[in-house]
Amino acid sequence: MQNHFELFNLAPRFAVDTATLDAAYRDVQSRVHPDRFVNATDAEKRVAMQWATRANEAYQTLKNPQKRARYLCELHGVDLQTESNTAMPMAFLMQQMEWREELAEARAGKDAEALDGLDAQLRAARKAQLQDIEKLLDAADYAAAAQGVRALMFLEKFGEEVSFAFDSIEA
Repeated sequence: MQNHFELFNLAPRFAVDTATLDAAYRDVQSRVHPDRFVNATDAEKRVAMQWATRANEAYQTLKNPQKRARYLCELHGVDLQTESNTAMPMAFLMQQMEWREELAEARAGKDAEALDGLDAQLRAARKAQLQDIEKLLDAADYAAAAQGVRALMFLEKFGEEVSFAFDSIEA
């Protein structure tokens, strides 16, 4: 069975040109779209639907940097162990604690400016983390990249908490 990159005829790398991905996705979808199989047998319709679903899943995975990095690790036999491996470097954990304190203070004081600052820090950390993950994947260090993906997941989850804090202040 083809992997997601093969399905769209893309090199299995972290860096993906989104315009190329979009065009490849549209091409695959146009070939397997259920409307093209209106007069086909039930079996042919079912296969077309399965391919369309697979193309959608592959596209959603490859267009999202975190999912793409995770997929590349798994493609190379590295399980991210997101449920069982929560170990993080001490500096990362200390930063998380500092950010959580800032979030609690900003939330308590309904301080949108502080939340803006925290959001900017998170965006910068996420961007740096993605760059590190890309380097590790390009170097075929999938175990280290998996650690980076786990950190990225943590950053994204915390980013959602910051967004919720914004929403609660504005309400």
